[in-house]
Amino acid sequence: MAQRESWATRTGFILAAVGSAVGLGNIWRFPYQVGEQGGAGFLFIYLLLIVGIGFPVILVEFVVGRNTERNPVGALKRIGSGAWTKIGWVFVTAGFVILSYYSVVAGWTLRYVLLGLQGNYTADGALDQFLGAASGMDAVVLHAIFMAAVIAIVALGIERGIELSVKLMVPAIIIISVGLAAYAFTLDGATEAYAYYLSPNFSTIASNWTTILPAAAAQAFFTLSLGMGVMITYASYLGEDRNLAEDAGIIAVLDTFIAFTAGLIAFPILFAAGIEPGASGPALIFVSLAAAFAELPFGGLLGAIFFGTVAIAALSSAISIMEVVVSYLIDERGIGRVPATAALGVAMFLVGTPAALDLVFIDLYDGFANSILLMLGGLLLSIFVGWIVPDLALEEISKGIRNVGSLGSTWLWFVRIPVVLALIVLVALNAWEYFGFLTGDFADWLNTNL
Repeated sequence: MAQRESWATRTGFILAAVGSAVGLGNIWRFPYQVGEQGGAGFLFIYLLLIVGIGFPVILVEFVVGRNTERNPVGALKRIGSGAWTKIGWVFVTAGFVILSYYSVVAGWTLRYVLLGLQGNYTADGALDQFLGAASGMDAVVLHAIFMAAVIAIVALGIERGIELSVKLMVPAIIIISVGLAAYAFTLDGATEAYAYYLSPNFSTIASNWTTILPAAAAQAFFTLSLGMGVMITYASYLGEDRNLAEDAGIIAVLDTFIAFTAGLIAFPILFAAGIEPGASGPALIFVSLAAAFAELPFGGLLGAIFFGTVAIAALSSAISIMEVVVSYLIDERGIGRVPATAALGVAMFLVGTPAALDLVFIDLYDGFANSILLMLGGLLLSIFVGWIVPDLALEEISKGIRNVGSLGSTWLWFVRIPVVLALIVLVALNAWEYFGFLTGDFADWLNTNL
């Protein structure tokens, strides 16, 4: 058997994991979730969930990946038994579905880079402009272009493809995001925007927790790339001398910083243009922000820089999701990296094509994969690590840490009870919301189109 690939440097691993987390979840999904859920209240709950659930579950995935040196399916086969060996399929399925529509949304960002460079953002017709860019053959072509870029990078391998690319992309994302946030600080609407974004109303949280909590949890999982096997797969290429807790903390902090910065960019621009943050939903950055850029001096150039940053972030995240599914074919089926990557890329393109033709499929795929599969995978793996293989987990997390002391047991008990109970509630709430979508908007679409 050929020697398994590994990270050349610790920096490469951390940047790859951050690059996975820093994607559309941070710059596309996070601002519109904040807008839909009323502002600072969502941000407050989101930050709590990053600390209380996100960080512990990163460690859950890390210990499984590094211990087994396998993809999610192979990892659970190696250390699990009975039904537990099937958990890995939840992660692989989630990654496959997510990347199939993620590539479509990433294609939109390419379109908006071109629109900005051409000075073609429009304030009055922003929604029509988005609908024209988001569905139809142009969207299919851009979906194909983005997927081809993902295939090209992943086919080059861990060190020459993924690690090299993220060493360029992640620092660029951070630098440009900070620069745009500094510019947004100078706008007339900044003070009002910061009040909306940073001052939570706890009575609003209390009265709307059944929608804010599951939305914030789904966002935390999506943005940290949890539940789709990325952290299991990336940790499988790690050596035993790495401090998993330290690496997980760095990844969580950098990811949260960039998501937070995305809000510091988006909301001052929206308020400066007098646009309601919660008006556009998932299309917020493509409709509301594009309309706001149309009203700003040099708005076309600023918009092109912003959407270019989103496109880079999307690519850094997409290659990590692709690697999860590719690693399964390499590890378990013995297929070479290049044919495995090409075959999966084509399959994902085909599955995602309906989402490029009609926006209802974005909601269909996103609700299933992001709101249900991600947290279901996190729940099952947390139960498995916390209750089925706790000794293995404690032994693995202690490697690379000089004196783990009681911290290992504290983490394990936190995973066993608070994390598991919280995820049970969140899976139930999200499943109920998705059922409402299936019997509502999607059922209406089926009745109209079939």
